[in-house]
Amino acid sequence: MEKFFKFNEHGTDLKTEIRAGMVTFMTMAYILAVNPSILSVTGMDPGAIFTATVVASAIACFIMGLYANMPFALSAGMGLNAYFAFTIVLSMGYTWQEALGAILFEGVIFILLTLTSVREAIFNAIPLSQKHALTVGIGLFLCFIGLQSSHLVVDAPTLIGAFSFSGAIKNGTFSSEGMFALLAFIGILLNAFLIVKKVPGALLIGIFAVWLLGIVAEVVGLYVPAPESGFFSVIPHQFVSAPASMSSTFLAFDISNIFSFNFLTILLAFLIVDLFDTLGTVIGVASRLNILDEKGRLPGIKKVLLADAIGTTASALCGTSTVTTYVESSTGVEEGGRTGFTAVVVGLLFLFALFFSPLFLSIPSFATAPVLVIVGFMMMQQVAKIDWQDLLESIPAYIAIIALVFFYSISEGIAFGIISYTFLNFAAGRRDKITPLMYILSFVFILHYFVI
Repeated sequence: MEKFFKFNEHGTDLKTEIRAGMVTFMTMAYILAVNPSILSVTGMDPGAIFTATVVASAIACFIMGLYANMPFALSAGMGLNAYFAFTIVLSMGYTWQEALGAILFEGVIFILLTLTSVREAIFNAIPLSQKHALTVGIGLFLCFIGLQSSHLVVDAPTLIGAFSFSGAIKNGTFSSEGMFALLAFIGILLNAFLIVKKVPGALLIGIFAVWLLGIVAEVVGLYVPAPESGFFSVIPHQFVSAPASMSSTFLAFDISNIFSFNFLTILLAFLIVDLFDTLGTVIGVASRLNILDEKGRLPGIKKVLLADAIGTTASALCGTSTVTTYVESSTGVEEGGRTGFTAVVVGLLFLFALFFSPLFLSIPSFATAPVLVIVGFMMMQQVAKIDWQDLLESIPAYIAIIALVFFYSISEGIAFGIISYTFLNFAAGRRDKITPLMYILSFVFILHYFVI
């Protein structure tokens, strides 16, 4: 294993890689509950979706780990699954089989673009300042997701607001939501303390410690589950379950309408969002790994993108929405994951989830959300690498950061960053900094906003 994964060369060991894989999986295990819930509105069988998501995710993680030797984990992408269900099927009237057909074509196109080095060229064309900005933006994005998942950020007349602990106290005790948010806040402080003290396995310890605290709170009656409001029991009452069959979704894709204009529109939307979500995630996680060279290029990027493309294709074959590289991979990186064995561990845990789904699905988000907040802090440190004195670099970087966070999309952050970078440098006469591919990307993004 040392010879294959090169642990010493990457400054890691087997124990650290296993721990990193566990942390990564726990922070993304929510997809096993969320994806069937979203896709089932199309008429797909929830059990088949669960199994298809597990199998496709495991395949993609194994390829990423064994072929690319990178600690990137993959699963069904959030946002893309909602687009699949609510836009393509419910709004546009396509069947879920036809939506799977679009994903299959997307995966094949991604494989071709990767083998011909087009995706690699796009990755390399993004300026270094934009790559630093994307890392910072993803850090803030993760923090925001963590705060939402922990219910510390809630809906408010000002769009969002802080959770009111005083308003959550009724008859001298916390409501379910109040205790949920309190446990998450304790988790943030605990994880921060463990990081400050440089405790090995800090993030993994933090997850289990807060989960255990939640179990104790439920046992003594401080945390009362309210399933109708989304606050479930955190005590595993069942550990083993038989995996559901995915026969109803396996190879169920339909490509009979591939030559229609609407099908092409759907395919292009999938391609653009997934392509740049993946590139942004890879850039952000690779930056934290400090493996980008002086020009911002990633050695071995083709293998990473090919693994991602095969994962997309596998998702269509198995019968689930687009499998893509997960931004939560950064949690494993912060835990010390440096090689593909981290991804292999995630893949194995996905397969274990087939038989132990009740155990994994009982992990509460108040235990995992604090990790996202702390990892967001760690990724924010890349902001110091942006040259804030060079306004033609820093202003587009700033625009990329705020677009990524406030538009809640990595691909939007890339789009606005590239468009603003190209426009400002062109207008200021610094055209030598703009590559032909940057002009093309800017045109494609503008076309996407007004046509696709």
